[in-house]
Formats: sequence, C-alpha cells, structure tokens
Amino acid sequence: MSVATSEARPAAEAKPAKKKRGPEHRPGLNRWLPYLLLAPAVLAELLIHIVPMFVGIWMSFVKLTKFYIANWSAAPSAGLNNYKVALDFNNAVGEGLLKSFGVTVAFSLITVGLSWVFGMAAAVALQPQFRGRSLVRTLFLVPYALPAYAGILTWNFMLQRDTGVVNHVLVDNLHLTSDRPFWLIGSNALVSLITVATWKLWTFAFLTLMAGLQSIPRDVYEAAAVDGAGNLRQWRNITLPSLRPVNLVLVLVLFLWTFSDFNTPYVLFGTAQPPAGDLITFHIYNASFLTWNFGTGAAMSVLLLIFLMIVTGAYLLITGRRSRRG
Repeated sequence: MSVATSEARPAAEAKPAKKKRGPEHRPGLNRWLPYLLLAPAVLAELLIHIVPMFVGIWMSFVKLTKFYIANWSAAPSAGLNNYKVALDFNNAVGEGLLKSFGVTVAFSLITVGLSWVFGMAAAVALQPQFRGRSLVRTLFLVPYALPAYAGILTWNFMLQRDTGVVNHVLVDNLHLTSDRPFWLIGSNALVSLITVATWKLWTFAFLTLMAGLQSIPRDVYEAAAVDGAGNLRQWRNITLPSLRPVNLVLVLVLFLWTFSDFNTPYVLFGTAQPPAGDLITFHIYNASFLTWNFGTGAAMSVLLLIFLMIVTGAYLLITGRRSRRG
C-alpha cells in the first residue's frame, strides 16, 4: 500500500509540460503577417507602375525636350500646352495622333473579334473526349507559351517579300497572285499586324473559354440532345449564356491588351512603322524618342490612359446593368 502510494505521488506531483507558443498565440504577429506578405508585391507595384505613371503625368505638364534631359527639374512648365498640341487636329501632331487612334481602334476590334471566334471554336471543338485531345490542346497553346519576341520575329521572316514563306506559298505554290505583295510596308501592314496579334492572342481566349466550359455540366447537353436540340442550338442556348461571365472579362482583357500593344508593331516593323500599321502606342513612342519631345509624348500617354479608363468604366457599367436585368 505504501509502495503504491509512493509511486503514485511523483506522478501526481509531476508538473504539466509547457506548451510551445505557436503563431496562434501571438496576436501581434497574426495581425501584421498579411501586410508583411503583401509588402513585396505592393513595393514592386509602386516601383514598376504607380511611380512611373505619376512621373509621366508630371512630364505631360512640362516642356521636357532634349535640352532638359540631363536636368529634368529645370524643364519649364508647359501648363496644358502639350495637351492642346496633341488634341489640335489641324496641325501635324494632332492629325497624326488622330489617324493613329483610328488605326488602333480598327486593329483592336478586328483582332479581339477574330481571337474570340477562333478561341471559342477551338474550345467547343476540343470539349468532347477523343483520342489525342490532350496533344491537340498542347499544340494550340504553343503561341501563348512562346516568348513574344521570338514569335513576332519568326513572323517577320515569314512575311518578307522575296524570301518569306508566306509569299512562297501564296505565289509559288497556290498561284493566287502573280506579283509578290509587300506585307511589312504599305496598306498590307495592317493585315500583317492583325494576323500576328490574332495568332498571339487567340490561344489565351481558347484557354479561358476552355476552362469556362469545364464548369458546364454534361447532363445539360445530354438533356438538350434528348429533347432534339442540335449542336448549334445547344451552343446558342446553353454554352453562350453559361459563359457570359467569362466572356465579359475576356473581351475586356483582350481589348486592353490589344489597344495598348507595343511589342507587335515594334518587333514587326522596327522604328519606321508604315502609316497603315501606326498603332497609337508606337506613335507615342516615336513622338517621344524620335523627336525628343517627351512632354508631348507624355501628354499623349495620359490621354490614352484616360480613354482606356473611360472605356473600361463604361463597359463595366453597361454589362453590369445587363447582368442585373438578366
């Protein structure tokens, strides 16, 4: 009895083990941890986008030419004169900006439309199960995964008048025309721009729409097929309404990317862009770095930013009202 009591006493008097204090016991750390994790992304956003944007806005109000490049702070104030020059369509600067704006609008609308059509067609065609579907999907994503400069440079070689594969196929193989057309100068430059931009963007539309199609239950299509609905009717009455939220975001993103595209015309044409391919971002670049008038170029950039913000706001407002009505 005494032995059992003596053996139980140390066990009863044993002190409980100390619990390790984890993050859940540190309210101060839990409070600041989300901000600490967001800090690198916020800092990068400030340095890459926010600060340069405000610097560009400041530049649009000063006469920053080649005479003040070495000392920006000494550039005299221009007030709204840079904006007046850019918006005066009776002079060469304003007229050129207006023509470039028209070319960019046409380029963006056609490119977005073609990218969406090709992406939707490919997504719908690859929705059913068949042998080799994964391989075809992977091949379709090659333009999206390929570095932009490498893809556009390849198109530049292909579109050369004398040595390009495009004219070789059209003229030598298919005999569609007797003369070799110029694709990188003249009126065909816009066709080349639209072709290259569509080739680069349609795979993103395909990837986005394909992901959206995965969320539509197959039972809905099977029930519609039992009721006698064909493929076209199923696409119009089931696929399109179900993909409406995806399409709203997709079309806006494609338009913003296309309207502000700089890499495609720069790599395709170089610094001497043809008038038919004079996109507004490239026009602003030339107005800034070829004429060394950074104040006017910055004013054009601010005007482009305001236009895209207005278009985005109006688009979201209109589509939001339609969604609530629907």
